[in-house]
Amino acid sequence: MAEFGLGKRISKSGLRLIDPLPYLDFLNLYSAARLVLTDSGGIQEEATVLGIPCLTLRETTERPITVEMGTNTVVGSDPRKITTAAWAALGGAKTRPHSVPPLWDGHTADRILDALSGA
Repeated sequence: MAEFGLGKRISKSGLRLIDPLPYLDFLNLYSAARLVLTDSGGIQEEATVLGIPCLTLRETTERPITVEMGTNTVVGSDPRKITTAAWAALGGAKTRPHSVPPLWDGHTADRILDALSGA
């Protein structure tokens, strides 16, 4: 950020740049977020489970279920589209109600054990 002369602009915006965090600390940090902007497929899924609106900053997602569930919007890299979608999400606009995929219930290990044991 400093290399591109963005340090002062970022500090004036109220954003804080932090070092990478361990997984649980990171999860704790964004679990109370009103909006997540990411290019990470894993974070798209976690935002869906947590019910946090998510904007995916790329043209496609390998996690289409997150879009189908109503928490994730793929916005690409156009700053106007990102800004419009972010303000809409922060303003409470939703195109569909949020839900979690049926098999994302925390019982995957049980289903695997049942399948392996023939139950």
